[in-house]
Amino acid sequence: MTTITLEVPDSLGEYEKDTVRFIAAKLYESGKLSLGQAAVMSGLTKRTFAELLNDYGVSYINYSVEDLKDELNGISGI
Repeated sequence: MTTITLEVPDSLGEYEKDTVRFIAAKLYESGKLSLGQAAVMSGLTKRTFAELLNDYGVSYINYSVEDLKDELNGISGI
């Protein structure tokens, strides 16, 4: 795992864990991290991380419109 040092305003210093979780949630939302990777980055279990996604405005179901259409087409083709 790579370590990145991020300089943030002093006012965020007491919110270090929340800041890391927010970044992990947004990386999950953008598809850059899997749920498991984002959970590890946050220091949480997958379940706990999934439960807090809504706090950051991120959906647990992380499908693009195209992915959803592909899934639905696959189901109707059965």
